Amino acid sequence: MRASARLRFTRLVSLRLACLAAAVLMCGTAAGQALPAPVAEGEFRVTLLGTGSPPPSMRRFGPGVLVQAGGRNLVIDSGRGVTQRLAQSGLKLGAVDAVFLTHLHSDHVVGIPDLWLTGWLETPYAQRIGPFRIFGPAGTRNLMDGLVKAYDWDIKARIADQNLDPANLRPEVVEVRQGLVYDQGGVRVTAFEVDHGELLRPAFGYRIDHAGRSVTISGDTRFNENLIKHATGTDLLIHQVAAVREELLASPVFKVILDHHTKPDEAGVVFTRAKPKLAVYYHFVLLGTPKVPPVTEKEVVEMTRKTYAGPLIIGEDLMAFRIQPDRVVQITSP
Repeated sequence: MRASARLRFTRLVSLRLACLAAAVLMCGTAAGQALPAPVAEGEFRVTLLGTGSPPPSMRRFGPGVLVQAGGRNLVIDSGRGVTQRLAQSGLKLGAVDAVFLTHLHSDHVVGIPDLWLTGWLETPYAQRIGPFRIFGPAGTRNLMDGLVKAYDWDIKARIADQNLDPANLRPEVVEVRQGLVYDQGGVRVTAFEVDHGELLRPAFGYRIDHAGRSVTISGDTRFNENLIKHATGTDLLIHQVAAVREELLASPVFKVILDHHTKPDEAGVVFTRAKPKLAVYYHFVLLGTPKVPPVTEKEVVEMTRKTYAGPLIIGEDLMAFRIQPDRVVQITSP
């Protein structure tokens, strides 16, 4: 290749790399919006990565919550699209310190392969150093062992072809029981059992405490006294909600789903007794049919107000909150 041709080729490659870098940065934005400001020293930030449930909604991705405190980045559940939402939050996939699973229903874990494998890459948006740390109920180790087998070809190919370090892919699994399960950098995570149904045990909620502040995440549960016990006095309580119109309860399909979740008036009792500074709904299970529309979010609030009069927000994907010593402040909204 002549010198002039080589120079043109080099410039073309440089231009394409620059465009790729710009695309990588833009992947963290929604509709071209700027990335959120980085978490400040001493800040306790909570971001809703996904507020949906099994239906493939473009507005509400699968359940996931990002908790950032004490220099730690913790993800609670990894539903559909959690990697995209993490990128939009401005966090590298490889910067996730640990994942905590509430239970093993597919809508809460289907994003794990993406977070685990994509976070391993040596690209600007990934770059995990060290093992993939994951905490969850009994069965979590079996889940990760199965994923290692399922992605055997990809793993071996990337190690051979890209020289990726397998140490940065290795799953480090802790199967939790109720109690303190994580204590690093002044960040303490407590797992507590919830009731998602007799055949769906164990299922957990998590409370994260740091510097006298806290967030509690319900996971999937029916009305549950143990949740109230562990959430009492928390600053921010993020709770799932489910509702269906009365005429659909004759169908066993709808009835069994609703029987495994907390209804708005029941959640209101939880909020009233736990007394958080702010209550936020996520993981919306609002069921309907082509002939019978689902319960609206406005109606969810109205039903909750029958039993709770305090601060309440309908959560949206990428909505973020700063937990301050005296209050909880919503800092971003989608």
